[in-house]
Amino acid sequence: MTFQHLLVATDGSELSQRALLQALALAKALGARLRILTVEGTLPVSLVGAGELVDTGAIEALMKAAQLQSQQILDAAAATAEQAGVSAEVVKRISAQPSMAILEEARSQACDLIVMASHGRRGLQGLLLGSETQRVLTQSSCPVLVVR
Repeated sequence: MTFQHLLVATDGSELSQRALLQALALAKALGARLRILTVEGTLPVSLVGAGELVDTGAIEALMKAAQLQSQQILDAAAATAEQAGVSAEVVKRISAQPSMAILEEARSQACDLIVMASHGRRGLQGLLLGSETQRVLTQSSCPVLVVR
C-alpha cells in the first residue's frame, strides 16, 4: 500500500516530535502530501460554568495561553518540515475531544495514514493523550502509525 496523504498529530511533546520526524521521513520517501495537526483543547464546562467564581480575566488569559501554545507548536512543526525539505500544511482545530478532531481531519481531508505518538505530555495530560491515541486506533477507518 502506498500512502499519498499523511496526517500527523502533534502536541509539541518530545515523543510527538519523534512522530513528526517519522511522518516527515515517510512523506519524503513516498512523495506524499503531509498535513500537520494540533488540537487546542476547550475550557472545561465546570470552569466556564463557574463564571461568577472565576475572574473573567483569568479565563481570557487561559484561552490566550492555549492559543499561543498551539501557534508555537505549529510554527515549530512547520520549521522542522521546512528543514527536512518537506512541504506541509499546518492546521489547528479546537475540540474538547482531540481524538474526534484527529479522526474528522483525516476523514475530511482524505488522509490515508495517521501518524501520532503513543502518548504525549507527562502527568495527567500524558495519560489523556495516551487514551486519545487509543481512541484513534480503535475508531480510525485508515491505518494509524503509532510512534513510541
